[in-house]
Amino acid sequence: MGDEIQAVQSLPARSDVLIADTWDLSSLFPTDIQWEAALAHWEQRIPGYAAFAGTLGSKPERLAECLAYDTAVDREGEKLHSYAHLRASEDQAAPEAQRMAGRFQHVSSLASEAASFIPPEILAIPPETLGSWLELPMIAPYRLLLERLVRTRPHVLSEPEEKLLAMQGMFSGTAGKVFRQLTDADMKFGSVATGTGEQVELSNATFVTLLHDASRDVRRKTFHQFYDQYQAHANTLAATLAGSFERDAYAAKVRRYSSAVEAALFSDNVPMAVYDQLITAVRTHLPVVHRYYDLRKRLLGLEQIHHYDCYVPLLPELEQKHTWNEAVALVVESLAVLGQDYGRRLQQGLLGRWCDRYPNAGKHSGAFSSGTYDSDPYILMNFQEETIEHVFTLAHEAGHSMHTRYSAEAQPYLSARYTIFVAEVASTFNEQLLAQFLLKRATSPKERAAILVREIDSIRSTIVRQTMFAEFERRAHAFVEAGEPLTLERIRGVYRELLDAYFGPNFTVDKQLELECLRIPHFYNAFYVYKYATGLSAAIALAKKVAAGGPQSLEDYRRFLQGGCSKWPLDLLRDAGVDLEKPEPVATALSHFGVLVEELEALL
Repeated sequence: MGDEIQAVQSLPARSDVLIADTWDLSSLFPTDIQWEAALAHWEQRIPGYAAFAGTLGSKPERLAECLAYDTAVDREGEKLHSYAHLRASEDQAAPEAQRMAGRFQHVSSLASEAASFIPPEILAIPPETLGSWLELPMIAPYRLLLERLVRTRPHVLSEPEEKLLAMQGMFSGTAGKVFRQLTDADMKFGSVATGTGEQVELSNATFVTLLHDASRDVRRKTFHQFYDQYQAHANTLAATLAGSFERDAYAAKVRRYSSAVEAALFSDNVPMAVYDQLITAVRTHLPVVHRYYDLRKRLLGLEQIHHYDCYVPLLPELEQKHTWNEAVALVVESLAVLGQDYGRRLQQGLLGRWCDRYPNAGKHSGAFSSGTYDSDPYILMNFQEETIEHVFTLAHEAGHSMHTRYSAEAQPYLSARYTIFVAEVASTFNEQLLAQFLLKRATSPKERAAILVREIDSIRSTIVRQTMFAEFERRAHAFVEAGEPLTLERIRGVYRELLDAYFGPNFTVDKQLELECLRIPHFYNAFYVYKYATGLSAAIALAKKVAAGGPQSLEDYRRFLQGGCSKWPLDLLRDAGVDLEKPEPVATALSHFGVLVEELEALL
């Protein structure tokens, strides 16, 4: 009997991963030892802030000296943080890497505390005086920083109060840290036998991959086995999520914002109307989303459609396996319209060691791009060869990384760090070009249909699904801000209402799906997810313009990639050719979704 039991396909230990498949962090620090030395040096610089305290309003030269010092400290800290974060992401159970992340967080909190006098002291300078200083050459490198700081005047506290807030930095992210440690390191989901009989370890990294399995029994087992673990830890996870939302509400109130969502949008100078009209537009177009679920149910031959039926390919025979090198080649070829420089540099980075490619035990789930002004633009992947979706994920993260490089090369340090709002345009833009490339290359109606399904599911998951998440964040924070406890029961109730609305009357919503909101890491970075939806809406419009071949459209997009944060996000996008303060981009993207559904119906 023992011979009949297949061994479980377990994730390898970090130490067993081939070096060539991991990132090379030497553009940050060659080794942990050098990082330790740099951290010690950085910590020694912190007392240097004291010499500037009380002097910033004395003369412009003194202000310029302080800002130069603060910029240098920040730039060093960016590299230290990136290295510690990436090392900790490799294996979240590795004690040394976790210790490094904790040590950086401690020193960073000390640095923030030491520098906390800077904003209130600058804002104490009479506006007329500061306005005249902004015209001086010595202040010119800091003009953008100072103009944006002045804008925050109503939300900056006194120097002692700012110092107290800075001292909270060490533990303000505890809820998110507990969530990550619990879900990525401590929670064990067992294994699942695939439709081919292969035993695969179930994890956050493999969950969606297993939901692509053609066997409905495998998908159902994967779903319930996965959420059994979330049910077992539901009270803990509800407490961490509530704690994070309570922190958001506290921070907004302390800084005199009317709400946490207003505080989040203020930093990007995004009007509340952008957030509201996104939800309104998606709600208006939900009937066509429900129509797609009905179509998917019919094509799969199901009496009932569940969430675990939303990932399986409708045309599984057209699913293609891609090795890493094949995926890189496909991505680079699809982005040829962006020019030789873009393609050459991207190919070298992806075939080199920008990327940490494959899953290993304890590794951070999902994918992300994380570069600094002075380093390679690193990419974490959990690449699975079996699904085309991971090729799209690679194209997505490559968009972030190339955005990082072009902004760093075109902008000075203080205006190179682009916001998440525009970041999601650069990433999903690449996905759009990849989809267009694959559609043009399709050689049969079924192949075209398979790509259409992927495009439909991309819009569904990135615009519709993320808007549902955004609406959940808004509602849940409103409870906290009204003094209502965010209990597990309330969390499940709010989320259930949204599931029923967004999935529609003919969709079977399993009770376990109410726990989905407890596994979304982005909720620990409040009001982030709506930017995915606005980003893809903008990307759909821009990709169509660039792919049409207009040289001006391409040049406008290149300038956008080089823009960093030199302008407000909405202004950068307007210059590139799309205005998100108007409802048209989101409505157009959702109308495009409807056209894709109609074509799919006609093809199948």
